[in-house]
Amino acid sequence: MDSLAWDKQGGLLPAIVQDDRTLRILMLGYMDRAALQATLDTRRVTFFSRSKGRLWTKGESSGHFLDLVSIEADCDSDTLLLMARPNGPTCHLGTTSCFRQAPGAFLTELDALVGQRERERPEKSYTTGLFEAGVRRIAQKVGEEGVETALAAVAQDEEALCNEAGDLLFHLLVLLRARGRSLDDVVEVLRQRHRVC
Repeated sequence: MDSLAWDKQGGLLPAIVQDDRTLRILMLGYMDRAALQATLDTRRVTFFSRSKGRLWTKGESSGHFLDLVSIEADCDSDTLLLMARPNGPTCHLGTTSCFRQAPGAFLTELDALVGQRERERPEKSYTTGLFEAGVRRIAQKVGEEGVETALAAVAQDEEALCNEAGDLLFHLLVLLRARGRSLDDVVEVLRQRHRVC
């Protein structure tokens, strides 16, 4: 705690909160030393509220707490990144995040949900049925959806193409999870290829 740059902004550090499972940015708050210590002690994200002039635990009135997973400082030690697990909407407007979601970011959320379905196998879930049918059946579905996507691209309108592409992406996520991989693994392959381009 002493190595943080508390003096840069009058004893407060910006604290960015990110969902540990989906990696979505949830909110920004400010922490003083007491807020950081309270967060570490209780494992619930606590800020210093500049408007209230006191410590404020996110969720203290709504019950939508942010359970702390980890904290790290940036390279200048003047901003904190908190990985947390939300218990309901984060924003006071009732939304998941205080920020609009970037296009494509939903894939990370969907991948996390597919991983959860694989672990929990809820009854009457289409995704559970796919996992229980096995890798061959899931791979077959990916092949079918790939062909349907290609056909939609040459013979149908944009809405049909987007619908088929959505089916393809979903089934591909299921196949990756069935093989013990995730969207992150594919993104890393693309990142490595991008460095070579």
